[in-house]
Amino acid sequence: MRLYVKLEEILDKRGIKKTKFAEEIGVRNNVISELCANQRSTVNREHVAKVAKGLGITDMNELFELRD
Repeated sequence: MRLYVKLEEILDKRGIKKTKFAEEIGVRNNVISELCANQRSTVNREHVAKVAKGLGITDMNELFELRD
């Protein structure tokens, strides 16, 4: 099983640009791009907290899912 980050789908659905979002939450652009592409081997809790807060997400199931 693999942890899948649904960030790109969320940003697209809300019409939010990755670079603008990264700037707004104080995270480097490459972090957001890698999270969107599911290319990060580890996920930093601080980044997750900033992403969730920036999107108003309180249920982490909205942001993550387990996939085979």
